[in-house]
Order: sequence, then structure tokens, then C-alpha cells
Amino acid sequence: MPKITFVEFDGTKTTVDAQEGESVMSVAVANGIDAVVAECGGSMMCATCHCYVDDAWAEKTGERMDGEDDMLECAASELRETSRLSCQIKITDELDGLIVHLPEDQI
Repeated sequence: MPKITFVEFDGTKTTVDAQEGESVMSVAVANGIDAVVAECGGSMMCATCHCYVDDAWAEKTGERMDGEDDMLECAASELRETSRLSCQIKITDELDGLIVHLPEDQI
């Protein structure tokens, strides 16, 4: 079972189990990671699941999906090269150990 580590803005780290096929956003919500608001429930209609993929994992999570750049422009926190919508990152066995940093603000 893949594990994901969420690193909140204050440095708090939480490592949780994930199921293959789930989104990083749904894993965060199911495990009470409050820094992922997920207002639209994963339909890529907001940017309240904005995250920064750790540099070591950026290539493994793939390219941004079509439309993801447009939604990220609405994010409350600064955009970085590794900014992603966590609803668009699907868990695979290859992402076991994924580290995701969360921004200071989502709204």
C-alpha cells in the first residue's frame, strides 16, 4: 500500500496509507489533512487542493493535466514549478513514499 507524507506549512508531517487509483486530494480529505480544503470535491473547478510536489517526486507525478494551469492561476498561495492540484495526481505503486508540501492558504 503506497504511503504519502503531507508536510503542512508549519512543518508538521503526516504520513498516511493510500490506495492505488485514489487522488492525493481524496487521501488527504479522508485522513483529516485540513490544509487540503477540496471545495469542489475533485472536479478541478477550484484551486483549494493546491499542493507543491516535493522536488524529488515532481517527475514521477507527471505533467499537469489539461486545464490544471488555468485553475492554479486562481490559487490563494504562490505558484511554483511543482504546483499541482492534488485532485489531479492519481496514486500508483510507483508513488509509494510521495511527499507533498501544502501551502499556507487555500482560500
